[in-house]
Amino acid sequence: MTVRARTRERLHRLPTDLRKAIESDAVAKSLWADITPLARNEWICWVTSAKKEETRKHRIEVGLDKLRSGMRRPCCWPGCPHR
Repeated sequence: MTVRARTRERLHRLPTDLRKAIESDAVAKSLWADITPLARNEWICWVTSAKKEETRKHRIEVGLDKLRSGMRRPCCWPGCPHR
């Protein structure tokens, strides 16, 4: 099995709400395309780990802002538990 195949197996599914938000912002979309699959997993897990819908929406807004500013991973979060 190649490294690429192993990486693909561990990729989280990009939720529709996060995908639409990223696609609606050219700067965030450009950085999203440039970050590693592991970094994408961190963002996805950070958003989907929210327990309340309002927290999830807030994390998407904050995440887009952070991506626009060049941040490649969520800050101050213990990280994806799936690693």
